[in-house]
Amino acid sequence: MSAANPSSDQPAQPGETPPGVTPASEAASSAAQPGEARSSAIMAAGTLVSRVLGFGKTWMLGAALGLGSTVNDTFINANNLPNLIFLLVAGGVFNAVLVPQIIKASKAPDRGADYISRLLTLAVLVLLSLTALVTLFAPAVIELTTQGYSPQQRALAVAFAFWCLPQIFFYGLYALLTQVLNANGAFGPAMWAPILNNIVAIAGLGMFIWIFGANVVNPHSLDNWGASQTFFVAGFSTIGVVSQTAILLIPVLRLKLGLRPRFGWRGVGLGQAARLSVWTLMTAAVGQLAFLYVMRIATIPGAERLRLQEAGDPAAAMLPGNAVLEVASQLYLLPHSIIALSLATVLFNRMTRASQDGNRVALREALSQGLRTMAVATVFGALALFALAGPLGMFFSGGLRTDGVMLAQTLTILALSTPFMSANFMMSRVFYANEDARTPFYIQLVLALVNVVAAFFIQFLPFDQIIFAIAVLYTAGNILSVVVSSFFLRRLLGHLDGPRIINSYIRMGYAALGSAIAGAGALWLMGSYSPVGFAWSSRPAALVTIVVVGPVMLAAYLLLLKLFKVTELRDLLRPLLGRLGRGSGAPAAAPPAPAGAGASAAGRAAGTPSRRRPTPERATVSSDTGLIPRISGEFDSASFRAGPAPQPEPEDYDGATYLPEEDVAGTARGNALRGEIPLPGRRTYQGTPGQNPHFPSRRRKKK
Repeated sequence: MSAANPSSDQPAQPGETPPGVTPASEAASSAAQPGEARSSAIMAAGTLVSRVLGFGKTWMLGAALGLGSTVNDTFINANNLPNLIFLLVAGGVFNAVLVPQIIKASKAPDRGADYISRLLTLAVLVLLSLTALVTLFAPAVIELTTQGYSPQQRALAVAFAFWCLPQIFFYGLYALLTQVLNANGAFGPAMWAPILNNIVAIAGLGMFIWIFGANVVNPHSLDNWGASQTFFVAGFSTIGVVSQTAILLIPVLRLKLGLRPRFGWRGVGLGQAARLSVWTLMTAAVGQLAFLYVMRIATIPGAERLRLQEAGDPAAAMLPGNAVLEVASQLYLLPHSIIALSLATVLFNRMTRASQDGNRVALREALSQGLRTMAVATVFGALALFALAGPLGMFFSGGLRTDGVMLAQTLTILALSTPFMSANFMMSRVFYANEDARTPFYIQLVLALVNVVAAFFIQFLPFDQIIFAIAVLYTAGNILSVVVSSFFLRRLLGHLDGPRIINSYIRMGYAALGSAIAGAGALWLMGSYSPVGFAWSSRPAALVTIVVVGPVMLAAYLLLLKLFKVTELRDLLRPLLGRLGRGSGAPAAAPPAPAGAGASAAGRAAGTPSRRRPTPERATVSSDTGLIPRISGEFDSASFRAGPAPQPEPEDYDGATYLPEEDVAGTARGNALRGEIPLPGRRTYQGTPGQNPHFPSRRRKKK
C-alpha cells in the first residue's frame, strides 16, 4: 500500500518520499512543531496541577481511613462506580455522538444556541433518569459489583453508594459543558475546574481528621463508623464533583449563547449519529464491562481481610485490597497523563490531516514522532516509579509500614509497563484519525476477553496474591495491546518506522537504567533498603527521600540522554524553552506539504492562500473510552478535554460544506489509506448549520 498522489498516476514506491513531502530525516530534526508543543505544554500544566491536588486527596484519604482498611476499600469501590457506570451507559454516546454534534452546531449563525439548547435539555433529562434509576437500585448495583461482602460491609457500601451515585449526573453535565466551551474556543475553564473538586474533597477529609482523628491514632472500622463519618468522606466527594461542574456554568453563561430549556427533538439526528458511531459505542461498552468484572474480583481480598480481622488472624495486616490497587494505579498513570495524553491529543490533529490527504508517510512520521518523544518521559517515569516504589508506598500508606510495603510491591509490578500503555494509546489515535472505529473494537474485544478470562482464574488464587495478580494482568495487557495494535497498524502503514523507534527506546532505556542505578545508590544512603531505615521511619521521611532522590535520578537521566545523543529530549523540552523565551520558542517554518495535494499543498506550505477547505475539527477526546486495559476507576477530566484551539479558517471557506451529506458514513475521501466508503467515524451530520427544518427559526435580528 502506498501513498497516492492525485497529480500523478504513479504511486510512490515503498521507501520513497512522495512529492511535496519532507524526507523523514528532515522531519525528525524538526520534530514536533512549536504550536503543537506549546499546546501540549499548556494542557500538561493544567493536568499537572490537578494531579498534584489529586495525589493530595489520595494522601488525605489514606491518612483518614488507612490504606489497608476495610472502610477505605469499601469507599473506593463505591466512589468509582459513578464514573464506571457513566462511561458504560453514556460515556461512549457523549464522546462519539454528542460531542461531534455540538462542534458542528457551533458553526451555525446562532452559534448553535437553539440546537445545543435542545441537546442539553435532552441530555439533562436522560442523565437525571439514569442517575435516579441507578441510585434507587444502589443495593443491587453493589451486589453486582462486589464479591464476598459481609452484611455489615454491604450495608456500608450501599450507604456510600447513595452518596456517590448522584455524581453520574454531574459527570455527564461536566462533559457536555466542557464541549460547549471547547467548541467556542474556551479551553481553560475545563482544564482548571477539577482543581476545585480536589480542594473540596481535601477540605472534607481534613475536617474528618480534625473531628474523628487520623486512622493511625484512631483506627476506623465498620464497628465504630457512623453517618457523620460517611458524610465527610462520601458527601464531600460528591460536593466536589458538583462544584467542578457548577463552576463551568460561569464561563458558559459568559458565552452569551442564550441557552435555555427547549423541547422537541425531531430531526436532531442522534439516531443517525449513533448508527454511524456504533463501533465506537461498542468499544466503550466492551472495555467498561471487562473493567467492572476485574474490579469485582479485586473486592475479594478486602472482604477476606475483614473475616481474618474478626478471627484475630495477624495475616489480615498483609492482605492488600482494592484501595492499594487504586492508589498504585494512580501513581502508575502519572507519566502517561502528564506527557503522553497531552502529546497524543495534539498530534492527533497532524494525524488527521495526513490521513485525509492519503499521506501514509506523514501519518507514519507523526506516529513515530509521538512514540519517540513521549518515551523520553515514560521510560524515565517507569524506572523512577520502580526505584522509588518504597518511599512512595510509605508516603501514601496512611502511616502504617505494612500498608506501604503492599503499595510498593503493587507499584513495582505496574511501573515497568508504563511506556507500553502510553505507546498503545498513541497507536490507537492513528485508527481514529483514519476514521476507523472498527479496528479499535476488535483490539478491545481481544483485550477484554483476555482480562475477563484471566480475572476469572485469578479469583481462585490465595487471597494475598489476588491484587498482585491483577497488577500482573494489567502489565501483560499493556504489552499485549501494543503487540496487537502493531499488527493492525503494519497492515495500514506498511511498517512502523521500527528501527528508528527501537533505537531511540534502547538509548533511552540505557539512560533510564543508569538513572535508576544512581537512584538506588541514593536510596541506599537514605535507608530505603532497611526496614528500620530513615525512608521507612515516617511519611515525612519518605517525602524527604523522594525529594532528594528524585532530582538525583532526573539529573543523571538528562546527562545520560545528552551522552547517548537522544534528540527527542529537545522535542520534549521545546515548549518549556519557548515559554522562557529561549531555544526554539520562535515560530518555525511552515510545515511540509502533504503528499497527494500537488501544487495546492505546495502553495499552502509557501504561505499562499488556498481554496481547499480546512480539515474539519474533530472530537479529540475520549482517553477513558479508548483501548483497555483501564487501570483506575477514578474520574479523569482529561477524558473530556479537547485538543488545541482550531486554526483560523480561510476567508473563502464556506461553512455550509463543513460536513458531508447525512447518508455518507464519514467525511474522508477515498485514498490509499481507505476505501471510497470509510468506516463509521466520530463525526456526523445533522443538517445545514442553523437550518434544521424541524426547529423554528428564532434568531434575533441585529439592530
